[in-house]
Amino acid sequence: MAEFDPRSTTLTGKHARLEPLGLQHAQDLCEAGSSEDIWTYLPVPRPGNTREMESFVREALETAATGTSVPFAIMDSQGGKAVGSTRYLDIQHAHRGLEVGWTWLGSAYQRTPINTECKLLLLQHAFEDHGAIRVQLKTDALNVRSQVAIERIGGKKEGVLRNHMIVQKGRVRDSVFFSILDTEWPEVKKNLLRHLGRMP
Repeated sequence: MAEFDPRSTTLTGKHARLEPLGLQHAQDLCEAGSSEDIWTYLPVPRPGNTREMESFVREALETAATGTSVPFAIMDSQGGKAVGSTRYLDIQHAHRGLEVGWTWLGSAYQRTPINTECKLLLLQHAFEDHGAIRVQLKTDALNVRSQVAIERIGGKKEGVLRNHMIVQKGRVRDSVFFSILDTEWPEVKKNLLRHLGRMP
């Protein structure tokens, strides 16, 4: 089996395109991420201007340089602008596993096909192109909407890590963990395609 080593690449769908995150996306992302609500459950506060968003991007790229994450800009295929961001993180090369996370979208793009297609593109690339055996997703225990969404596409709840992280304003966060295994991927893929109207 080939080495498990996800790298920065472009993933293209009908509604969304995921491309390697870079400083050129900072201005678009600053506009897309202007609502405080988007950042409620993310570990860091909202970048308030383009300079702060550039710092957000630089930190993501510094982490990527260690080989443990791959950050993407989420592009609207129709408008051609960056409307959010997502990542592969906690890449476990020896164990053929990774996490999909740090995902956020501008308010106008939430609950649209862009979000669903992003999950499809990321999971398909992990399982089918790289041979992942496990993809992990985690969310703040307070973020019930995210938990429902993960379960709806077929993620299996594994449990809760208590006092897992200290996040914005010093709040101690519990994290709920989910996973999708390679054996479950075909059904999850059908689910995602159904949500996108591509299954009978």
